[in-house]
Amino acid sequence: MNQIYETKSPLIAHVIYQLGVGGLENGVVNLINNMPSDKYRHAIICLTTSTDFQSRLNRDNVDIYQLHKQPGQDWMSFVRLYRLLKEIQPSIFHTRNLGAIEYQIPAFLAHIKFRVHGEHGWDVFDPRGENKKYQWIRRVLNLFIHRFVPLSKELEEYLLHKVGISPKKISRICNGVDTNIFYPSNGKKQPLVDCPFAFNKQEIYIGCVGRMHGVKDQLTLVRAFIKVLKDFPELKKKARLILIGEGPLRLKAEQLLADENLQEIVWLPGKRDDIADIMRCLDIFVLPSAAEGISNTILEAMATGLPVIATNVGGNPELVIEGETGSLVEKQNPIMMAQCLANYLENNMMREQQGHNARQRVMEQFSLNKMVTSYLEVYDSAATKNK
Repeated sequence: MNQIYETKSPLIAHVIYQLGVGGLENGVVNLINNMPSDKYRHAIICLTTSTDFQSRLNRDNVDIYQLHKQPGQDWMSFVRLYRLLKEIQPSIFHTRNLGAIEYQIPAFLAHIKFRVHGEHGWDVFDPRGENKKYQWIRRVLNLFIHRFVPLSKELEEYLLHKVGISPKKISRICNGVDTNIFYPSNGKKQPLVDCPFAFNKQEIYIGCVGRMHGVKDQLTLVRAFIKVLKDFPELKKKARLILIGEGPLRLKAEQLLADENLQEIVWLPGKRDDIADIMRCLDIFVLPSAAEGISNTILEAMATGLPVIATNVGGNPELVIEGETGSLVEKQNPIMMAQCLANYLENNMMREQQGHNARQRVMEQFSLNKMVTSYLEVYDSAATKNK
């Protein structure tokens, strides 16, 4: 897509692996949608492809480019990016995560004046940041990057102490959530299309939203749910489980639940586009990930007024305050998670109070406005640097 712009405001080129469903991609779209429309123009450069997720952009002056990078080291994708940058001439170049960081080199060669790199979460092959090769890549490419933007304290510490980035080059910015989209129900849960549940007050709905593979580890939640019902059979009358997302773990989860004859009290619909509506039907949100950056889905659940049970990894402890807005449990520990679930299933007042606290915490510390303001400070610093 090539568009002729009437405005001469600076252009930001956002570089991501693919524009599809995901927390990183959702963060980029939210940022673009909520930045002042007259201050910056935006282009999204997809190293691979874009999907219909781009329809979530509510600005009509955002160009989307697809480099169609081939699997592995596709050297021609560097050439294609270089040529594209010379054509569109952005003032600011912003890559995100390990899969895009090496494309800072063609941006340097194309003389882009201000180059930013965001760290949104751990790579699937390096969930704890211990891979020496990945540390070395970031250390070398630091020479081409003016500013690093980690989304969590853990990622900031990684850049400082394992990679060796100067603190002067780091601006930690947490994700923000749109509280006009994610907000509590008014007391009555609305039916969902194709959902088998009636959402009556006698039942308690446990939910998780996310890609169902690898590090997201929904199987730990499934095993915890099964154990709760074995330890407390009476809870089978009211406990319901909803897992939203697509991926290889979906079939494994379905099989585990089928082996226990629990199909009638679980719902695994795959990918859905009505996440905010689904959140308003839940009573408890669970994130069982083995590793995380700053989770958008935790923030969305908190904004919806839900208590959150999350694994004590990554940026989760920055969001979930133990005993106030939810609970933190060990990763890959279904026994501990089951004990925690049982506690929430039996305590209505605790669920309501922690859900209220979670909503307040989001409103005070994790609003979209705060996130956008922080990014504007980074982008505006380019003007100061280049005077």
